[in-house]
Amino acid sequence: MPEGPKSLQEAAIQMPEMKVAADSATMSGPLVAFSGVRDRKLRPKADVAHVTLRLLCLVSTVVSLSLMVSAEQSATISVVGFDIPVYSKWSYSDSFEFLVGMSSAVAAHSLLQLVLSMAKLLKKAPVIPSRRHAWIIFAGDQAFAYAMMSAGSASAGVTNLNRTGIRHSALPDFCKPLHRFCDRATVSIAFSFLSSFMLACSAILDVLWLSMY
Repeated sequence: MPEGPKSLQEAAIQMPEMKVAADSATMSGPLVAFSGVRDRKLRPKADVAHVTLRLLCLVSTVVSLSLMVSAEQSATISVVGFDIPVYSKWSYSDSFEFLVGMSSAVAAHSLLQLVLSMAKLLKKAPVIPSRRHAWIIFAGDQAFAYAMMSAGSASAGVTNLNRTGIRHSALPDFCKPLHRFCDRATVSIAFSFLSSFMLACSAILDVLWLSMY
């Protein structure tokens, strides 16, 4: 008989705990469902933005590469009264070669990611299927963005030197006789900075994906 009241007392103590657990389970259900609905709504928009950035990056990089590779011109300049024939080409500058190499690498990276993303988008599958995949893409986008910006900055310095010449020396403004070469190089550098900006936006989108999922 003494065990009866004790059992009732234990039951009376345990019942509120069971009720709290049941309440928490009831509350977690709608929250999880809401999170799943939110993810399903945001994921298609993020996938479309990802593909759009890849396409814009590919276009800007191909334009930058095409303009730089086709940048060459021959002309005659006057130095201390002497007419000197000059010929300018992108391969004569290490900075321009660096830009061409990085543009080729970024174009290949963007094309590969664009093809893979489009294939997954057509199959209605997530463009970024896992966190590991997102980390890999984030590392690649960030590395290429920094490299492309470095190549554009180095090329901009060479182009600026060609345009202004060297002060306190007889070297003239090479961009006056070689204006077509300098114009193509300048536009190419501008598109290279645009490509680095697109890669940076892709990296930011990768970070948002990692924070959301």
